[in-house]
Amino acid sequence: MTNIDGHGMGFTELNEAIRRSDGVCRITGLLGQRFLCAGMSDRSITLEGIPGNALGAYLNGGSITVRGNAQDAVGDTMNDGSILIHGSVGDAAGYAMRGGEIYVQGSAGYRAGIHMKQYGSKIPLLVIGGRAGSFLGEYQAGGVILVLGLHKDGKPIVSNFPCTGMHGGKLILRGDAEGILFPAQVTVSRAEGADLDEIKGYLRRYADLFGADYEALSASPYTLVKPSSNDPYRQMYVAN
Repeated sequence: MTNIDGHGMGFTELNEAIRRSDGVCRITGLLGQRFLCAGMSDRSITLEGIPGNALGAYLNGGSITVRGNAQDAVGDTMNDGSILIHGSVGDAAGYAMRGGEIYVQGSAGYRAGIHMKQYGSKIPLLVIGGRAGSFLGEYQAGGVILVLGLHKDGKPIVSNFPCTGMHGGKLILRGDAEGILFPAQVTVSRAEGADLDEIKGYLRRYADLFGADYEALSASPYTLVKPSSNDPYRQMYVAN
C-alpha cells in the first residue's frame, strides 16, 4: 500500500502521486482538493479528510472509499467503478453518471442523480442512506436511485420537486412516500416482486458496507417511481 500525506498538496500533485502508486493507496490530510481520482480506472483509493468537488469524475473503474464527508459532484459522469462515502455528500452527487455505483452512508444535497443515464448495458446506481435534498433525480434518463431515509432528524426523506423532468430509470424510496409531491409525468406504486428482490440486493450491500440492520431495512415497504411517458415534456407545449 502507498501512503500519501495530502497536507498542503494541490489536486494536480495528488493525482500524479495516485498514478505513481502501486494500485492500493491511502491518502490522509485532505482539505478540499478537487478532481481527485478523475478518470481513474485501476486503483483502490482510501481518502481521509474532506475531498473537494468532482471526486471520481469520469471514473472508469477501481474503487474510492471516503472515511468522512465529500463535497459536490461526487462521481460526475462516472462510467464504472465504486465510490463509497462513510459520511454525507454535497449537491449533484452522481451528476450524469452512466455506470458504476455510489453508496452514501449519510445524506445528499440538492440535485442528486441529475441527468443519470444508462449507457449500453451499464446501469448506474446511487444509494443514499439518509435523506436527499430538492430536485432529486432531476432529468433522470436511466439508472437507479435508492433513498433509505435513515438519520432524517424528523425531516422528510426527500425535499421539494423530486423527479422533475424524469424520463427514464427508477427512483426508490423507503416507506410510503406520503406527503411527497411528484410531477405528473411519473407513476408511483409500491415495490413488489422482481423490483423488491432487486432492492434487497442493494440493501444487503449497504448493510455490509456501513453496518446497518439488513433485516430491518428489508422488512420496510418501498415506493417505486418511474416515468409514465417517454416524452415528459409534451405537457409543456401546445399541440399544433
